[in-house]
Amino acid sequence: MRHHYVCPPCRAAYKRPPPWEGPTGVCPRCRREVLYAGDALAVPRRSDAAGWRVLTTLLHAGVGFRSSCCWGPGWRPRTPREVRERLTAAGRTGMPVARALVSRDVPGVARRRQGRIAST
Repeated sequence: MRHHYVCPPCRAAYKRPPPWEGPTGVCPRCRREVLYAGDALAVPRRSDAAGWRVLTTLLHAGVGFRSSCCWGPGWRPRTPREVRERLTAAGRTGMPVARALVSRDVPGVARRRQGRIAST
């Protein structure tokens, strides 16, 4: 099985065999260290700036994209808005950032959305 390694400044992802594990690889384009992303990553298009911002935030928070047997990596935020909501909720509730980013329902996010809907 091959794993994804990502270079956010280049907006490039590379698939390598498992011996190239961890952030020890180097990007062939810019010679910077690449980030390990796991084996179940859906790489955004190079032109998708928002998608790359989200992916970079997730990887720097320690969130990976690993499949386990029959399941994929689970829910991950796809938009900058979803990331902002979860980071804000993590700050308010004291939940670890990595856990808040992979939780579909974070305490405070649903309540905040309901408040916006009710006030309009």
